[in-house]
Amino acid sequence: MSKRVVVGMSGGVDSSVTAAILKEQGYEVIGLFMKNWEELDDSGVCQAAKDYEDVIKVCEKIDIPYYSVEFINQYRGEVFAHFLAELKLGRTPNPDVLCNREIKFKVFFDEVKKLGADFLATGHYCQTVDTVHGKALAKGFDNNKDQSYFLHAIDGSVLEKVLFPIGDLPKPTVREIAAKYDLATKNKKDSTGICFIGERNFGKFLGQFIQYQKGLMKTLSGTIVGEHTGVAFYTLGQRKGLGLGGQGEPWFVVGKDLAKNELYVERGEFHPALYSRGLKASGLTLIHSQIDITNRPLMAKIRYRQADQACIVTKDSKGDLLVHFSRPQRAVTPGQSVVFYDGNICLGGAVIDDVIDNLFTHPHSHNQFLLASQTDQTSSPSL
Repeated sequence: MSKRVVVGMSGGVDSSVTAAILKEQGYEVIGLFMKNWEELDDSGVCQAAKDYEDVIKVCEKIDIPYYSVEFINQYRGEVFAHFLAELKLGRTPNPDVLCNREIKFKVFFDEVKKLGADFLATGHYCQTVDTVHGKALAKGFDNNKDQSYFLHAIDGSVLEKVLFPIGDLPKPTVREIAAKYDLATKNKKDSTGICFIGERNFGKFLGQFIQYQKGLMKTLSGTIVGEHTGVAFYTLGQRKGLGLGGQGEPWFVVGKDLAKNELYVERGEFHPALYSRGLKASGLTLIHSQIDITNRPLMAKIRYRQADQACIVTKDSKGDLLVHFSRPQRAVTPGQSVVFYDGNICLGGAVIDDVIDNLFTHPHSHNQFLLASQTDQTSSPSL
């Protein structure tokens, strides 16, 4: 008797190919669409309904049953509410991390078990490997698509029942398989941005939930250079959308003062206020809790698709993490995640709270750093 696998289908090409591969491998495959949000975008389209239509077309093409489940209330309570609360604090949250932990690999996983499935399969670009601690989360084969960063907060016990069938494939091959099966999603472009915002104006959408007011945009020396529309709508390192021009290097967001409702900007991609040698983080989650990440060489990312950065992790007297990097990091952003790796194995991560040893407030090695940054883009990636 073949094993039963429920595929979390989003209406995209990755989950479509996941289902096709598993069907070809002889599994009993069921497609399950998860509806987390219901609202029209700026063009009057309900993206969830449109995506489900694509799921139906794919499932009928490869001849597998399909169902839909709704987690709108859970998503609003566990993900969206947290997203708004963090924005109000002037931070930049990552809802995809919470969605994976609280929805896809928790309540959705429970729904999969109700269907009597042996495994949940998703179209994430990740892999699992066997270790002495059990199944571990590993990077996807395609470095440009690896999604382990977003899955770092799921519980390791769940991985025992999860399959990532396209994790060992490059994206072009996935497109080729979709074309081979003539799937309806074969030419569908990848989704980008935050799922519940979709194709609409970010500020206009959030303005429904967050009371914001315009304020001054200043340099760190106090010179007023413009006006912002609300500090919640800006993130550290941001270049676009500032409305600042003039001769000279581009402007970048280098800081926020929530109490004064002021946004701080400076010119230049390599301005020292954008760089820090370390960060403080809390809320550590580990794939396997028995692994100690402190006081040993590790690699880490502070944003998706960033090249791995060498670091050492320690803890302060309160138990919060202090992450010290071998090279200065650009735009360390509170609210985002720092994710730790041992080789290709994702160990877990934590939420960034603050920077430590910022190069603007600690300029002792700024000249040496600037020279290195301009010749080593891995330590100062452009945004």
